[in-house]
Amino acid sequence: MGRIILRLDRVMADRKISLKELSEKVGISNVNLSKMKTGKISAIRFSTLAAICDVLNCQPGDILEYDPDGVEEDSQ
Repeated sequence: MGRIILRLDRVMADRKISLKELSEKVGISNVNLSKMKTGKISAIRFSTLAAICDVLNCQPGDILEYDPDGVEEDSQ
């Protein structure tokens, strides 16, 4: 089964925005946003995704990528 890869770190780097700044503008805690940035989440609310896209001026597809050959790494 494939997996979804979060590319939030890449989009943030392209936009030159820090985790702290994005956190404040979106209204999400630094901890939760950090988990999102590192891909350590299993779900995201559409409202959160929309807020991130609004602040970063991007599309959801800029942040989310589907890897059809991906295998879950946290199977321990």
